[in-house]
Amino acid sequence: MPTSRAIVPAVLREEPQFRLLFTGQLLSVLGDRVTMLVIPFAVLGIGGGASGVVVVSVAQFVPFVLLALPAGVLADRFERRLVMLASDLVRLGVQLVAGVALLTGTASVPLLVGCALLFGAADAFFQPAVTGLLPATVAPRHLQPANALRGMTFSIGSIAGPVVGGGLIALVGTGGAFLFDAATFAASAVTLLLLRPARQQPEPAGEERGSAGGGRRFLADLAAGWASVRSRRWVVVLLLAGVAYAVLVLPSITVLGPVLSGERFGGAAGWAVITAAFGAGALVGDLVLLRWRPRFALRVSAIALIGASCQALVIGSGLGTWPVALLEFMAGACVTAYFSLWETSLQEHVPGEELSRVASFDYLTSVGTLPIGAVLAGALAEWFGAGTAILWMGAAGLVCALGVVAVPAVRRLPRGTPSATPV
Repeated sequence: MPTSRAIVPAVLREEPQFRLLFTGQLLSVLGDRVTMLVIPFAVLGIGGGASGVVVVSVAQFVPFVLLALPAGVLADRFERRLVMLASDLVRLGVQLVAGVALLTGTASVPLLVGCALLFGAADAFFQPAVTGLLPATVAPRHLQPANALRGMTFSIGSIAGPVVGGGLIALVGTGGAFLFDAATFAASAVTLLLLRPARQQPEPAGEERGSAGGGRRFLADLAAGWASVRSRRWVVVLLLAGVAYAVLVLPSITVLGPVLSGERFGGAAGWAVITAAFGAGALVGDLVLLRWRPRFALRVSAIALIGASCQALVIGSGLGTWPVALLEFMAGACVTAYFSLWETSLQEHVPGEELSRVASFDYLTSVGTLPIGAVLAGALAEWFGAGTAILWMGAAGLVCALGVVAVPAVRRLPRGTPSATPV
């Protein structure tokens, strides 16, 4: 009979500050996944139509283009925990407004678009800060497992979110589901209030830290972040890989996959099987990364990107629901390995005082380019048909992924020890 010590990962047993961070993020991500399911039904429920669904869904990602880089500068200048707390409180307020408006019948598409824009703006500030903060909550040996567990929050959210969201819509309507998300942000905010990261770098001088007592100008800080990116070829290559994945692979799945599901996978039920298999594979991949520490983390990340980039080709292959589901299970494991080991490599090799700025370029290039991919997928589907479009986009994404592995700086990057990180 396995003991609780064998079941609970060491990073959760031994790192109380990370345990707080993980708990808050698990609840918050679950709430976000619920909202992702609910948004289309909320817009349709107030008469927004298909065009309204698209506008509200895309609006959340637009702020990343404008705010990702300033968010990275802010997170490197000030206490990251407080940046994250402010982000949680803003998103809590936004979801409260949207939920109450839906429950009272006063919601409109412009209101939901405004809420989505504010939500995305706050989210843009949260992401670079949490990447920079995480190393300050764990010992170096626990960094990879901590990232794996953070990835697990997304895997669990992807599996449980649709189930919880569907139940909430049935019980309390779309407005109640938004209020549920607001409650998860409240829980996350409480964990951040309690969080006291013990591992931090001695405070840099005012000029370096950019604190209230004096500091470099914003543009100088931003330029220093870009210089940090350019000085590491492997970072530049992985950022470009993130663009290719976001523009070519992800939209071919999220936009074209559901279109093909009706004729190839039996509609929504078959597509649900495929997406659930992907989530289960990601969860298994996270569990593997809790124990397996590859000697060349970035090399494994790049190889995993190849598997992740095969998804569009798998979905467009003409195989049936269950063979595609099996392959998507394996792709899920590849996706979580790609992201977790890439983020671990950043945290191990980029100095703590620059980490959020470097991470902000990652979020800008990956999340900020998603709308471009959605437009491209839609246009190619109109011109050539969804089946042809998904194969061409998938093939292009796979070629880009193979190019990443060919770069020596990516293959040869050794493991590193994370720099002490200001919080």
